[in-house]
Amino acid sequence: MYGKAAICLPSVILFLVSCSIYVGTVDFRSYFFPLLQSPTVTRSLCATGRPLRVYMYDLPRRFHVGMMDRRSSSEGSAPVTAENFPPWPSNSGIKRQHSVEYWLMASLLYGGDGEEGREAVRVSDPETADAFYVPFFSSLSFNTHGHNMTDPETEVDRRLQVELLEFLQKSKYYQRSGGRDHVIPMTHPNAFRFLRQELNASLLIVVDFGRYPRNVSRLSKDVVAPYVHVVDSFTDDDPLDPYESRNTLLFFRGNTVRKDQGKIRVKLSKMLSGIDDVHYEKSVATPKNIIMSTEGMRSSKFCLHPAGDTPSSCRMFDAIVSHCVPVIVSDNIELPYEDEIDYTEFSIFFSMKEALVPGYLVNQLRQFPKDRWLGMWNRLKNVSHHFEFQYPPKKEDAVNMLWRQVKHKLPGIQLALHRSRRLKVPDWWQRRR
Repeated sequence: MYGKAAICLPSVILFLVSCSIYVGTVDFRSYFFPLLQSPTVTRSLCATGRPLRVYMYDLPRRFHVGMMDRRSSSEGSAPVTAENFPPWPSNSGIKRQHSVEYWLMASLLYGGDGEEGREAVRVSDPETADAFYVPFFSSLSFNTHGHNMTDPETEVDRRLQVELLEFLQKSKYYQRSGGRDHVIPMTHPNAFRFLRQELNASLLIVVDFGRYPRNVSRLSKDVVAPYVHVVDSFTDDDPLDPYESRNTLLFFRGNTVRKDQGKIRVKLSKMLSGIDDVHYEKSVATPKNIIMSTEGMRSSKFCLHPAGDTPSSCRMFDAIVSHCVPVIVSDNIELPYEDEIDYTEFSIFFSMKEALVPGYLVNQLRQFPKDRWLGMWNRLKNVSHHFEFQYPPKKEDAVNMLWRQVKHKLPGIQLALHRSRRLKVPDWWQRRR
């Protein structure tokens, strides 16, 4: 028996050596000592637990905090740090809903608590960066300089966009990737409206795709952010019977004159006005009305979210932090973090066609099982922290969730970069039909 083994072993070795002549060298350790082999595949960023390394451009204050107050703008070229970063103005009103750009910048300036619990950290060396953040407050620029569209101040907004584009085009890191690994927030539907076509390769932070052509922004490359909620969060929502403590069945308070699919608001107003357990009221966003909306959402079982000028609005996220089950009537809406969160666990969706059937929507809500509503209410309480923008940032809050979404996009960015560097002809895949 041992003699046969002794004869067979040299034969096996001779066979392997022979094969190596034809297929290349043989690493005998891989046959006899597989555990000693070193891994040959480099793990991608998404496969690691480390935070995203982000390089933030040092732009002049007029591109960001200089728009918030004159004092900040007058500080000249002093670098913006965590110590001199101004708080978001408490009197900003409805402008707050488009302040995602501010909170992302704040999260990168924050240097406390090391890297634990953080999805992104700022690096000073661009050569070590996974992504580049462009701290231009494009939404605030529109709200500050161009909110009337034809206002003479609109020229300031346009000029800032021109200057920023010139700055980026001179950056070797922007040139290196064609802007693909550059993160640029554009959450107001009119943000960067003059030159956004020039940034169509970059990773845009948007709230929906209502005002963007597909060649500028799309789900495959960009990140959908929540609006920053305007109403105060409901932090002590713990009644003995949550269902019975909310007396209104369905609540809506807002502007009913909207464009595009938002025209449904006028139609819903005609259908829902005058129903005893439904509150449907035309309103504009003022400090007093925001307080009234806060009280209305906290005392309602369901909060209606119809499409507005674009498919989404701040109202949905006001409802989430008020623990009022959102009722969404918007056929083209996209939602934040949807690869991680199942919105059907705490929201109800109606198509626009369904919602316009007389009596259908209200009857469905009246028949909604109490135990199922309680499950959604509990789920809202469990997920609402994902929609909180705050400073300092906290684990799993809105900015950390957004940076994680950026991290999820990087493999696709790297794929596009690598392909673009080796293609000798225009991308054949894009021309496939």
